[in-house]
Amino acid sequence: MSNKVAIIASNGGLFDAYKVFNIATASAATDAEVGIFFTFEGLNLIHKEAHKNLPLPQGKEHFQEGFTAAKVPPIAELVQMATDLGVKMIACQMTMDVMQLQKEDFVEGIDVGGAVTFLDFAKDANVSLTF
Repeated sequence: MSNKVAIIASNGGLFDAYKVFNIATASAATDAEVGIFFTFEGLNLIHKEAHKNLPLPQGKEHFQEGFTAAKVPPIAELVQMATDLGVKMIACQMTMDVMQLQKEDFVEGIDVGGAVTFLDFAKDANVSLTF
């Protein structure tokens, strides 16, 4: 059995980012091979500017105080941790085309590919998640 974790990130809020990067970095830290496919709003999680100011769900703004009090790292730090741990991050080419985005709009270290690129990675994953 492989030791791969395949994650699809299709939502772009702060809660989504914490879910994605918490699972990805924890998995990579335990020596799993991790790949994340960012599509549609999920691209915000790796966008150079958007990932610095991700929205909280309406009415959940009080969670920001909790993140700060619990010393939860900001998303930019989690993105860097994922990169440092070797997490493969794939931005969806089709979505980028639709949104008129370029690779340069995203953080360093990402790949750009289509669904087939991700499916090739994920085909033998023993854990597959979607956020």
